[in-house]
Amino acid sequence: MTTGQDLLELSPVMPVVVIDDAADAVPTARALLAGGIGVIELTLRTPAALSAIERVAAEVPDIVIGAGTVTAPDQAKQAADAGAKFLVTPGCTDAVVDACFGTGLPFLPGASTVSEAMRLAERGLSALKFFPAEASGGVAYLKSIAGPLPSLKFCPTGGITVASAPSYLALPNVGCIGGSWLTPKSSIDAGDFAAIEKLAAEAAKL
Repeated sequence: MTTGQDLLELSPVMPVVVIDDAADAVPTARALLAGGIGVIELTLRTPAALSAIERVAAEVPDIVIGAGTVTAPDQAKQAADAGAKFLVTPGCTDAVVDACFGTGLPFLPGASTVSEAMRLAERGLSALKFFPAEASGGVAYLKSIAGPLPSLKFCPTGGITVASAPSYLALPNVGCIGGSWLTPKSSIDAGDFAAIEKLAAEAAKL
C-alpha cells in the first residue's frame, strides 16, 4: 500500500473507531478482522489513541492501522511513530497536509467543497475524504461534482449508516465509505466484541 488510492480499495467500509481505553484496541481490531474488515481508522480524539495504535500495530499485524482526525501537524508524526500505516484528516490546512506528506505515509485529506478538492488535486492528491458527508450534501453532492472533478475519488465519512451506505458505494467517484457504526461505544465498553465482528461481517458484504 503506497498511495491514497490504495486505501480506498482495502474495504468497502473503513471503520472509524474511537478508543477510550487502549486495552480495548486489540480485541476491537481482532473482531473487525475476524468479520472480514482488514483496515481500521483509529481516531486521535482520546488520550488513549496513540497507545491504542501502538498496540494494534504490534499485536494485529494483519490489519492495516491508520490514524484519523489528524488536525495538527505534530499529530501526523506522532501517529507515524506510533505505527500508523496511513493518516486521515477532517480538513486540509496547508500545515497539516505538509506534515502528512512529511511522514511518507499515504493519507486521505478531508475536503467538503469543490475549491478544497481542487487545491488538493493541485498537490497531486486524487483520493480524498469527504467530510462531513451527510451534512455537506451527501450522495447528491458527490454526484454533482463527479463531472467537473473526474479524476478524484472519495471516502465519504460522517453521518453514514448501514442503510445509506449502498447509495454512496454505488457512485463511481466513491472508493469506500467511513463508518462509525461498526464499533459502537456501548459494545466496546461492554466487551461485546462478538457484536462488532457481526457488524463487520455485514459491512464487508456491502
